[in-house]
Amino acid sequence: MDELPIGRRVAYWRARRRMSQQVFADRLGKSKSWVDKVERGVRRLDKFSVVYEIADVLQLDVQLLLGKDPERRPDAINCIDQVEVEEIRAALERYDSISAFFDTQPNPQPLTEMRKAVSHAWLTFQHAKYGVLARALPKLLRDAQAADTAYSGGSDATAAAHLLGQVYQIASSSLRKLGEHELAWLAADRSIAVSQRAGDPLLAGTATYRVGSALLALGRARPALEVNVNIANRLAPGGGNDSDPQRMSVYGMLLLQGAMASARIGDGATVRDLLNGAEEAAEAVGGDHNHYWTCFGPTNVKVHRAAAAVELGEGRAAVEVHEGIDQEGFASLLPERRAHHLLDIARGFAQMGDVEKASEMLLEGDRLAPSEIRCRPIAHEVMSDVLRRTRGTPPPAVAELAEHMGVGV
Repeated sequence: MDELPIGRRVAYWRARRRMSQQVFADRLGKSKSWVDKVERGVRRLDKFSVVYEIADVLQLDVQLLLGKDPERRPDAINCIDQVEVEEIRAALERYDSISAFFDTQPNPQPLTEMRKAVSHAWLTFQHAKYGVLARALPKLLRDAQAADTAYSGGSDATAAAHLLGQVYQIASSSLRKLGEHELAWLAADRSIAVSQRAGDPLLAGTATYRVGSALLALGRARPALEVNVNIANRLAPGGGNDSDPQRMSVYGMLLLQGAMASARIGDGATVRDLLNGAEEAAEAVGGDHNHYWTCFGPTNVKVHRAAAAVELGEGRAAVEVHEGIDQEGFASLLPERRAHHLLDIARGFAQMGDVEKASEMLLEGDRLAPSEIRCRPIAHEVMSDVLRRTRGTPPPAVAELAEHMGVGV
């Protein structure tokens, strides 16, 4: 099978699924003639999006159609490569809501199944399993888009839109972590529009947070500050039900993201104001919780206080905050958040010139969540700095981690 042309592999698996060319064509939204030409090799399959639609219809792993695994980096099990980036890009570039006006949509995945898949994707992200998530995202995006299109206009329209908005946010956060900032912004922007249809201001608030994160990653700190503070002000408590834990969690995370943007600008006064506001919100929430997948609470505020100090170039202050964090509260955070913090503290120690402690933080973060250290471009920068400033040969554990990361002096 591996040596057969892709068209022949399509024909083989279509027959195995007991589909006629006409049925297969109908499910793809193509003509029978198009299918026949593909299977005979007269028409080339040179678009990722089409190959993945075929794989979906045939219920196959796409690699069975491609015939062999594409070349991947040694760390691809944990990270993401360009093949996966292009798959996600193809899924983001679909416009099912427009094509729905012209075509009959296939039966979408039931929303109960979609909810399970979306919850699993959130947890995969919060456990920093970026490679696993990257491989699952294209299908999840296509399924959520199809459901949003199929259920539009019906009683389940807002629920389907809500799920699609979440999937766009998961994609945005994952792509930003892995250095694909333009795609991260696109996914976050899509989530804003979908959230409005879902009619949920808190989902729109978390979508705004993703937009701010993407803008910050793109080096646009001032617009990131403005968008976060603007929406935070709209969610600010004003009595009644405005101070419920879910609302306060989203409000607090917007303030934290605004503080990070202010730190990037170098505005220490605004950083302190926003962090203090987030601290008050955390007290109102009453502990470290994961409402709307925010992982927000008093400990996360301290984690961001340390991160903001690093952005301001105040490494020693960041380390002091780190040393004062309650260990029980820190242990309650999910792996992504903890490893992210350890990476920030590695940067803080590097700013202080303590490369040994910086190395320790990188190693500890790698033990906790390898993808957070091995996949993120900022972690590669810190490791490169550590190696450059280490006198003599680095310790074996550090050298091994650097090799896994593909970082040299």
